[in-house]
Amino acid sequence: QVQLVESGGGLVQAGGSLRLSCVASGRTFSNYVMGWFRQAPGKEREFVGSISGNGGNTYYADSVKGRFTISRDNAKNTVYLQMNSLKPEDTAVYYCAARSKLFGAMPGGEYAYWGQGTQVTVSS
Repeated sequence: QVQLVESGGGLVQAGGSLRLSCVASGRTFSNYVMGWFRQAPGKEREFVGSISGNGGNTYYADSVKGRFTISRDNAKNTVYLQMNSLKPEDTAVYYCAARSKLFGAMPGGEYAYWGQGTQVTVSS
């Protein structure tokens, strides 16, 4: 079992930045691919990005590519989502998720563990 707790959300003006964190507990963190997802009101949850267990590979949705960066610190059991040049359409609840590294970090597929989410609101 893996427990995930996100933090770092908040209210920011368009063009600003936020960094989300997700701390994991329960198992060997490096054995897990970590993903970030978001869900805006009235919309389905969508993939934001993912990172492999050793941090060597990252993948991003086209909508955030070049603005968002995922990183991880396996010594701290933490994955980060650095969000720059934020837009109002980035407003959503952001979730981190984990799955075994055996399934790879490429987009698609299921994640077994989810955090509770953190709200990000970008004002225009």
